Amino acid sequence: MLGTNDFQFCHPYNDAWSSALGIASLVREIRRSPIDPGMPVPSVLIVCPPRFRNPKGSIARKFRGAEERAVGLAEAYMQVASELGCRCFDAETITTASLVDGVHLDSDQHLKFGVALAKVVNEMLTKS
Repeated sequence: MLGTNDFQFCHPYNDAWSSALGIASLVREIRRSPIDPGMPVPSVLIVCPPRFRNPKGSIARKFRGAEERAVGLAEAYMQVASELGCRCFDAETITTASLVDGVHLDSDQHLKFGVALAKVVNEMLTKS
């Protein structure tokens, strides 16, 4: 699950589409990396983080304006995944950003997220 930190105010390209382009770049690098002869190029699962929820606490300043800049992130990730032939999982369908800081996952959400993600990964592995 990548992309959350893309929306810190200090990054010059910190909107949904730029984050999706970064994911696309990473997928291309994964697919170009050297693998042993005869091994297939691995399947890639792109995981979109849940939406920001009013960042607060010590990280609030770093993420000011992130809620607005991240609008459309899941759609942008899904578009990139479709173009690259990857699966995409939107964490927002299972969990939400932290009630504590508005950015990360609260401790009770990790298991919920992990169980849902494991189902998607298992499905990918049994189809390949």
